[in-house]
Amino acid sequence: MHIRVINPNTTQAMTDTIGEAARAVASPGTHITACQPKSGPVSIESHFDEAVSVMGVIEEVLAGEREGTDAYIIACFGDPGIYAARELTRAPVIGIAEAAFHMASLISTRFSIVTTLPRTMIIAEHLLESYGFSHNCRRIRAADIPVLDLEEHPDRALELIIEECLRAKREDNIGAIVLGCGGMADLTPKISEAVGLPVVEGVTAAIKLAEAVVGLGLGTSKFGDLAFPRPKPFVGRFESYSNLKLE
Repeated sequence: MHIRVINPNTTQAMTDTIGEAARAVASPGTHITACQPKSGPVSIESHFDEAVSVMGVIEEVLAGEREGTDAYIIACFGDPGIYAARELTRAPVIGIAEAAFHMASLISTRFSIVTTLPRTMIIAEHLLESYGFSHNCRRIRAADIPVLDLEEHPDRALELIIEECLRAKREDNIGAIVLGCGGMADLTPKISEAVGLPVVEGVTAAIKLAEAVVGLGLGTSKFGDLAFPRPKPFVGRFESYSNLKLE
């Protein structure tokens, strides 16, 4: 099984962290390719960042299709471009936010999310509503750290995340915590030990869900809105997508 893990930002160190976390939980025989776009934001912390990153996600999915990829993971908690990506392939495409919500709901009736910057709390709220998990989430919290601090100041970032997780445990009446950033992919064991609650991280959750979906012989439906996009002319910088043919 070949799973392509796409980090939608362009920070190589974060891609490496995500790839290592994915390989640590992958089953024997599962091959993990961790990749990132050639251009785009160095971190994704806003709607604008997400919008710019989507074309990079699409390019990585198209590259994966040429390699015969079995499943794709979008390793950003905003799940940027997930529906567009699903249109391009029969393989399952799993976003780490949706994967984390599903996994947390299987082990607890209520969870809280701990993310990076306060502004991303609103994006997480939108995702909960879109995916139907608002009733499972007790509270969305922010450690108030820029995404790149996870790579550039890891010790301080971990300290602030643990502090916020401990507040969630004391105040939110929850059974589990969801980590709200792909850059936290390697922090789950340390946070879980420090907090004493199950901690769900989306990259690793998505890997196990992808293995399950592929193992069941399932893939993205090509009936309805996730059918392959109709070939048509594109102009300007997107001319290369003209009359795109996918099967």
